[in-house]
Amino acid sequence: MLIGIPKILSPDLLKILCEMGHGDTLVIADGNFPAASCAKRLVRLDGHGAIEVLKAIMEVMPLDEAPDKRIGVMSTGNDFVPEIWKRFESYADGLYEVERFAFYEKAKDAYCIIATSESALFANAILTKGVI
Repeated sequence: MLIGIPKILSPDLLKILCEMGHGDTLVIADGNFPAASCAKRLVRLDGHGAIEVLKAIMEVMPLDEAPDKRIGVMSTGNDFVPEIWKRFESYADGLYEVERFAFYEKAKDAYCIIATSESALFANAILTKGVI
């Protein structure tokens, strides 16, 4: 047992987070995202929501300091701003939007995709690892 590690972070996910270097990205994917078909490495956290997963990751992994690399969200393509984005933003100084199909391409290049059971629409986020 380890002390201070959020229980939601499985041994496999902790290993992946540790392996990632500065500039590597991971995707927290909602329940509608095609995670399995996009992922190089897939971690399933079924039964958990995106915010719960983000909170746990933020306890052990620093984000990149550049504003356009902290937390990216999948653009809705219109003026609609999903409520969950406000919750994502509480973990970073601002979000940046990524066009939907560009988001899928970035996800394919991500070090890891974490599949959640999040039911909110447009609840996908890209995080870029920073330095300690």
